[in-house]
Amino acid sequence: MSAIPGGGTAVVIATRPEHALGTMEEAAGLGIKQVWMHRSFGAGSVSVDAAAYGREHGVTVIAGGCPLMFGPTPDTGHKVMCWMMTLTGKAPRAV
Repeated sequence: MSAIPGGGTAVVIATRPEHALGTMEEAAGLGIKQVWMHRSFGAGSVSVDAAAYGREHGVTVIAGGCPLMFGPTPDTGHKVMCWMMTLTGKAPRAV
């Protein structure tokens, strides 16, 4: 992340959960304050340890779901996924 010209203000983690903590540590170390750990089905990129680390270091963490489900122009697949995850209680409800 430090290789991005001008830096960044937010990160979406889309990797295996066992790699999420390292990514979260790097993001927090760079002063990034918003991190979304992607998940559609299964565990996705969500790591309980990474979420806890981020929150302990002042990062706003969304653990689950996909940012594309909540954007202003989601495609039909993401709309349906959001509806289903909301219905089943699996949509992220807290940061």
